[in-house]
Amino acid sequence: MTPERPDPVVPTATYRLQLQPGFPFAAAAEAVPYLASLGVSHLHLSPVLEAVPGSPHGYDVVDPARVREELGGEEGLRELSRTARRHGLGLVVDIVPNHMAMSPRHNPALWEVLRDGPSSRRARWFDIDWEAQGGQVLLPVLGGPLGEEADRLKADGDVLRYYDHAFPLREGTASLPLPQLLDAQWYRPVWWRLARTELNYRRFFSISELIGVRVEDPEVFEATHAKILELLHEGVVDGLRVDHPDGLADPGGYLLRLHEATGGRWTVVEKILADGEALPASWPVAGTTGYDALRHVDGLFVDPDGFGELLGRYRAYAAPQTDRGGDWDATVRRAAYKVVTHELAAETERLTRVASRLCATAPESALRDRAPWALRTALTELLVRLEVYRPYSPEDAATVVTEQAAAEARRAFAVPEEAGAVDVVRDLLLGRYGDGPAHVEFRTRFAQTASALRAKSVEDTAFYRYVPLLSATEVGGEPGDPAVTPDRFHAYCARVQRDWPATGTVLSTHDAKRSADVRAALHVLTECPERWADVLTEVSRAGQAVPDGQTAWAAWQTVFGLGPAEEERVRAALLKHVREAGLFTSWTEQEPPYEEAVARFVTAGPCGAPGRKVAELREALEPHIRANVLSAALVHLTMPGVPDLYQGTEHEYRALVDPDNRRPPRFGEDGGDKEAVTRAALALRARRPEVFGTTASYEPLTAEGTAADHCLAFARSGEVVTAVTRLSLRLAESGGWGDTRLPLPRGRWADVRARGREFEGEARVAELFASSPVALLERVPE
Repeated sequence: MTPERPDPVVPTATYRLQLQPGFPFAAAAEAVPYLASLGVSHLHLSPVLEAVPGSPHGYDVVDPARVREELGGEEGLRELSRTARRHGLGLVVDIVPNHMAMSPRHNPALWEVLRDGPSSRRARWFDIDWEAQGGQVLLPVLGGPLGEEADRLKADGDVLRYYDHAFPLREGTASLPLPQLLDAQWYRPVWWRLARTELNYRRFFSISELIGVRVEDPEVFEATHAKILELLHEGVVDGLRVDHPDGLADPGGYLLRLHEATGGRWTVVEKILADGEALPASWPVAGTTGYDALRHVDGLFVDPDGFGELLGRYRAYAAPQTDRGGDWDATVRRAAYKVVTHELAAETERLTRVASRLCATAPESALRDRAPWALRTALTELLVRLEVYRPYSPEDAATVVTEQAAAEARRAFAVPEEAGAVDVVRDLLLGRYGDGPAHVEFRTRFAQTASALRAKSVEDTAFYRYVPLLSATEVGGEPGDPAVTPDRFHAYCARVQRDWPATGTVLSTHDAKRSADVRAALHVLTECPERWADVLTEVSRAGQAVPDGQTAWAAWQTVFGLGPAEEERVRAALLKHVREAGLFTSWTEQEPPYEEAVARFVTAGPCGAPGRKVAELREALEPHIRANVLSAALVHLTMPGVPDLYQGTEHEYRALVDPDNRRPPRFGEDGGDKEAVTRAALALRARRPEVFGTTASYEPLTAEGTAADHCLAFARSGEVVTAVTRLSLRLAESGGWGDTRLPLPRGRWADVRARGREFEGEARVAELFASSPVALLERVPE
């Protein structure tokens, strides 16, 4: 008989630690007593397997069979687990199935493949198109064309060296002259710029330093997951966070295999859901890592009317530099065209090759005589019109690659007969021409390219081009329509509790463009767009040279959200901003004069004397910023799902995009009101898990009175009530709470944070929020 598997342990709350050489397992172990005192049930660790030396994040894995030595090795991880268990904590670990580091000298599997070619026993590990580039893997590592760099390539025994790069030499080739030696290898070092169009291995997005792994192959899955499964089965680790499943050939199949291999352990996936998109119901996971929750919580604190006015002010201030006049949909479409034809040109070309082969060899006459350029155009036009990350099946493709998108794509062709390529591509995606290996490969390549395109065009381009409200440009966000009504939030929570009650929820992450507290400050600008515009008019008269209106607007919002900060932090964030936007400079085509102008502007403007005017506005709005910070925190900690706290966010935590947001954590600071709210909510979750867990319930509560829209409230399982303030500046301007009251469920209710304060029947909201903009109530036992 097969022994019964125990039910998976579902965390009550997790705490994310970003491990790195400066913060290894031992440092995490030292923090365990403090973290246990917060009330979380599990530590959530960034990737723990062997990575590129010095990696500050661990997502560039080089050996999945070993725990990372720089962090303390396997014994260090096991000791951290033992320490955590002694304090009642478990471990959740981040895993990276989609890719490994393209670093041969550190990656033993890749070294073997480059040495032995497609006959290597590990060649099936990596997603390489061996039929392209003459059967050689292109390695975009040279600083210039080969003719300029040849003297720096040196054979050293059985190794080819180029600066700090090292590559294996094919047996018997070490003594050949350099031209013949390079031709004889299973790889070809090339100028890094060729990666854009010539690369023949799948990357992570457009990052050539990360090579795609074929975990859909059972042998590859077993080899790359053996160590993490061992740690799970031996009780060192309790659950998993899966990084970027959308890059995989078959996310659903992978997650099913992982579910079976782990015995159904609690697992969440980093799936970015578009607005209105649902997580595939067939996936055997607890849910997402929580970006969908972040979008709904954030939206509660955005004033929809004020955002509209802010958008108008932005268009006037930043024109004509705004991308197509500051229209979100147009910005995304233009960004997508740029990415698919530039950064992802190699991926688009590979997909075109697959489509061309399929059409050339298909028995169906409708597929024949399709020129590669026509197929490439059809693919491009359909890809840029996807509004989600990818389809998962032919059935799903019908709702993703819509007939409306196809009709728009056909208009890109001057000759109607050539536009038939659009129908060919769409019909192949819908499975109308069969389901053979070539058809599956085409659908798979399309889906993987789509996910990379969506991520690069939205998160890494459009978010930096469309900036009326920086707090809305967050992963999973909807910058064109950022506000969320209480009714919509309640409906979302009801769906989560019904369908995915153990899903993850977050407000800040290691990938967040801005931490929750920075975003909370920026939300307030939607309540006072005219005051913001007046301040910008005043500081713009100061005379400092503005590189362009769009960047200046983003810079001023950056220092408003961040508050007092070192000039270098702001300068680094703005430099990243303008390079990601790609309008005047970029990572690969840098324009030093423009970047120098941005740096001078930061020094003279936002971080200079004019910046004090922005600081004064922030200080004047501080009570409303505080209300947003505390309200968002309490909603996050008590809504359906498993809350994940990013390191340090139990205190006020102001951080910008990485690497700023990946600094080593500091513990033991006085966290003030935010820490008090966090501790109270986490303690209640730990003490009453049935109230918040998978069998709990969620009930919206509706305030009554003149200011009812400013109170968001809900009950959990009829035992706990959360009530928070929203849009507090508008509330203050309209005269306050007045006679507004909150009807409560039956019974007496005690304030969890204020001993002796009780309510019954209903609470006057002015009294409920007398000392704090948030309240957490627990039913008094009868």
